[in-house]
Amino acid sequence: MEEKKRPADRAVRIDHRQVRALAQPLRMRLIGALRLGGPATATTLAEQLGTNTGATSYHLRQLAEVGLVVEDPTLGTGRQRYWRAAHDVTNWESSDFDDDPDARAAIEWIEADYVRFFAQHAERWFAQRHRWSPAWRDGFGMGDFFMRIPVSRLEAIKEEVFAVFERHRDETAPDDPDAETVQFYLAALPMDAAYPRSAPPSAEGKP
Repeated sequence: MEEKKRPADRAVRIDHRQVRALAQPLRMRLIGALRLGGPATATTLAEQLGTNTGATSYHLRQLAEVGLVVEDPTLGTGRQRYWRAAHDVTNWESSDFDDDPDARAAIEWIEADYVRFFAQHAERWFAQRHRWSPAWRDGFGMGDFFMRIPVSRLEAIKEEVFAVFERHRDETAPDDPDAETVQFYLAALPMDAAYPRSAPPSAEGKP
């Protein structure tokens, strides 16, 4: 029997209009909830995210206008509308928006919100980790590593790490009883941000 392969991720390289639409806290959470949990109604999403149906309905329509969510016509009856994420992965480079001050401000807000969400995620984990088994407590965690490398090698490392994530995800059976949904965060930051030097690097990436 031929092994059933997981379908390829649907990815989007967000444009200037999409990034401006995304720069709103609830919209970011709606995209995440739909990607993680699959199609849902505005009412279900409101209950899940602790808000009201009017707010989720409004922001879902705004996301639909820029093609980030779509209505699923195969689900729901009558006035009940199911929405799903149009993509599995959102890609961008910060420099994509250098020519548009509004879009650049939007992506900077999104990146800052991502960091805030990570901090909240970590705090919630610290508060509940005693409920998990020793094996999972040891498996979860954070660490850091220091190295001096050129930007080309930094890009190569990111590509390789994401390829490792994808391989292990694809090799895990979706019905594995020992599996849990795990979120990985990948960050690469200059040490100058922690211990600032007198002048930033030049455009060529050299001191």
